[in-house]
Amino acid sequence: MTILDRVAATIDSRKLANGGDPATSYVSKLFSKGDDAILKKIGEEATELVMAAKDARAAGDAGKVLYECADLWFHSLVLLAQFDLTPQQVLDELARREGVSGIAEKAARPDA
Repeated sequence: MTILDRVAATIDSRKLANGGDPATSYVSKLFSKGDDAILKKIGEEATELVMAAKDARAAGDAGKVLYECADLWFHSLVLLAQFDLTPQQVLDELARREGVSGIAEKAARPDA
């Protein structure tokens, strides 16, 4: 079991349907507030990552980028769980795209 699997399992255990308690769990509290709260948090974390990256270049220190990226990944895992999706499904999608030109992949989308 990878760290992604372990974190995803912990997040899943915090769902209200699985006995998660918003009074004692940050993730349960996010789940209890619904999609908008999770999406807002992802937006905040994405912005923090962008700002950390801008600052890191000038400071010559990427440590904050790593920290903020971990926060964004974590909250993305919460969103995946909200939709009953798994990290493995994301990895499978990345594997499907591997070796495919980004331009070709985009052109093949039904909504392109």
